[in-house]
Amino acid sequence: MSDVEVFAFQAEIAQLMSLIINTFYSNKEIFLRELISNSSDALDKIRYESLTDPSKLDSGKELYIKIIPDKEAKTLTICDTGVGMTKADLVNNLGTIAKSGTKAFMEALQAGADISMIGQFGVGFYSAYLVADRVVVTSKHNDDEQYVWESAAGGSFTIRPDSGEPLGRGTKIVLHMKEDQLEYLEEKKIKEIVKKHSQFIGYPIKLGVVDSEDLPLNISREMLQQNKILKVIRKNLVKKCIELFEEIAEDKENYKKFYEQFAKNLKLGIHEDSTNRKKLSELLRYHTSASGDEVCSFKDYVSRMKENQKHIYYITGESKDVVAHSVFVERVRKRGLEVVYMVDPIDEYVVQQLKEYDGKTLVSVTKEGLELPEDEEEVKKREEAKTKFENLCKVIKDILDKRVEKVVVSNRLVESPCCIVTSQYGWSANMERIMKAQALRDTSTMGYMAAKKHLEINPDHPIMETLRVRADADKNDKSVKDLVMLLFETSLLSSGFSLEDPQVHAQRIYRMVKLGLGIDEDEAAAVPEEPMPTLEDDTADASRMEEVD
Repeated sequence: MSDVEVFAFQAEIAQLMSLIINTFYSNKEIFLRELISNSSDALDKIRYESLTDPSKLDSGKELYIKIIPDKEAKTLTICDTGVGMTKADLVNNLGTIAKSGTKAFMEALQAGADISMIGQFGVGFYSAYLVADRVVVTSKHNDDEQYVWESAAGGSFTIRPDSGEPLGRGTKIVLHMKEDQLEYLEEKKIKEIVKKHSQFIGYPIKLGVVDSEDLPLNISREMLQQNKILKVIRKNLVKKCIELFEEIAEDKENYKKFYEQFAKNLKLGIHEDSTNRKKLSELLRYHTSASGDEVCSFKDYVSRMKENQKHIYYITGESKDVVAHSVFVERVRKRGLEVVYMVDPIDEYVVQQLKEYDGKTLVSVTKEGLELPEDEEEVKKREEAKTKFENLCKVIKDILDKRVEKVVVSNRLVESPCCIVTSQYGWSANMERIMKAQALRDTSTMGYMAAKKHLEINPDHPIMETLRVRADADKNDKSVKDLVMLLFETSLLSSGFSLEDPQVHAQRIYRMVKLGLGIDEDEAAAVPEEPMPTLEDDTADASRMEEVD
């Protein structure tokens, strides 16, 4: 054991762990939400790295989270194939360097805040000590060897090289459960927590439980036989139903009436039944940008695909009319590409499971990384636009700060100056709307799923060209700051999102109207009205704003 190194927890972290261990708190299930959230972040990181360097995934291409309860050993294991941690990461991230939120969270706790808020302060890992008296973390990063971090709290932790089973890449957290917390090893309990807190994580969450064919010896042969019989009955019933649906589908008019009644059931099957997912996908029907008043199947769509088209493009939204006029379908439709309109709320869950059809990947036109068929001239033009607008993108990002993750040149816009897209594994605007409408929504999930927004700008739009010229001339131009904020808020609305403060946006519009009408601030002040808060900077030069108009 000479390779084992002992480290002392940073003082603030030790205090935080003491608070977590010694504070009475009944809703301890949030520990699993936090650990799954951390795994999701680790998967996001390796996925982002692989976008510029695909070899990063050579150590494991499948991205997933796995939960393994072991009642005999009294452990709960959470594994992921994310980016993993180096030895330095394990030392710094899990012990010796306190995150900025550590002290703030302790102060919030002492002031009466709820422990469930722990993830908002960036220290969710330590919630593991709500249910475990010892935690072992094994991790493998592409740039380092495999190491084990271990601590039973008490002020210190150890790090050692790991010669056990290779992870390939990722992290495995083993919680040695407290005697009074063994309920979290029950399959039913785990499923309940995941469904409640983590069902919309963008990666598969697998449950590693004992399969029915490998039941412990204390299960009688009779019980095992009954279980097998029930499985056969269910399998045969589903098979008969699908055969019936396929038969009805051959009669277009009758199937239309049938589909109106049972569409949601079929889509629920897509979401839950992986075995029959492919067959069920043949039965789905949607309106598209090329189908007119009729609905069509994915098979119909594929038969109409362009010669160089690789993907099935889709958009989710509130209604057919809303998605048909969305900013996201401008260039896709202009290129003669067909877009599937998914306007049923359950479609958001369908596309989480139905990744492809007939070898064609389903691609959302509202998310980052949209790939459209391009010739060499179009590729060259897009690269030139990226270079030309690089400075403006940086200026806009500095102005918007944390409101967006990044600002990039768009390849999907024609008439609109900009739009808001979401990350590949974040919620779409439609999904965010659905979740906000749920009375019993999980606010912590809202936090990390709804925040991943990107602003895309249209390099061919005169507004963006004018802003580029101004930003290149003076990156501190105050009128540019005001206009960027106005464009951002407007693009939120046109992209299907809601505004946090509609009143502020309305006042920005009123101020622009006054400038356009030539009403100066002194004249406007003579009219009795509510005080109008400034935009990004109230000293902005009005004449320069008018030039933009």
